[in-house]
Amino acid sequence: MITTNPFSALSEIIPSIAMQSFVIVMGLLVVLGTLVDIIHKKNVKYFFENAKKAKKSAKKILTTSEKTSVIIKTIASDIATTSELGAGKRRAAHLLGMYGTILFWIGSVVMIFCYASPTSNTPSVWPIIWHLGAIMTVLGGSWFWFFLRVDVYSEAQPWYRIIQADLFVLALLASSLFGLIWSFLQSLNLNDRWDDKVFLILFIISNLVLFGGVYWSKFAHMFYKPGAALQKNLAEADGSRDNMPPPADAPEKFGLGIKREAPKHY
Repeated sequence: MITTNPFSALSEIIPSIAMQSFVIVMGLLVVLGTLVDIIHKKNVKYFFENAKKAKKSAKKILTTSEKTSVIIKTIASDIATTSELGAGKRRAAHLLGMYGTILFWIGSVVMIFCYASPTSNTPSVWPIIWHLGAIMTVLGGSWFWFFLRVDVYSEAQPWYRIIQADLFVLALLASSLFGLIWSFLQSLNLNDRWDDKVFLILFIISNLVLFGGVYWSKFAHMFYKPGAALQKNLAEADGSRDNMPPPADAPEKFGLGIKREAPKHY
């Protein structure tokens, strides 16, 4: 199963052009949903206006090399390793889900556009990347959903409580899980199967929800967070600090109660 391209076998009943068109439509839905989100919520407008305000209170003008250094550091630390989450379970779960999703999507695009035909000979590395990415996403997403969500971990809400903000992680989990199950059932290659078609339909529906629900979910945050991290680090480098006061030059005093339990209330 793990070395088999599931889209190659699928092309016997669904033309590869149809699969490729589906991927393109999903990409267009992401672009459209993000643009609508930007226009309605005005997040990008806020970033630009905040950057203008911060520039006026900057203590120094950064050179090109200094800006480049900040950008590289932001990409390598804040974006690539999510360092703002600190060391711990939350960061580990996030990295599992993030890199699993990247591998899953890259594997999907490569296999669908390059090897989605019954006669194609798919290099085993791509199915392995696809399956490994899906497994990582399911593990990281499940870890976060059941144990690390703020409303579950800190507010004692039940894990099955669902709100609109959960649409992204649930759709992402569903698409990866249904994809894995569909691939496994299809790999059994039994006659008169029907259950693999059920999970193929669920796989398609979950992707429609994931990519079509950008406006209603936190999907667009994947694009906002890198920009916010970059703006924050540039503001610290030029001394403007996003118009926030500098840290107080005094010892931290939280009282003896802070020692009773590890901080987990957000």
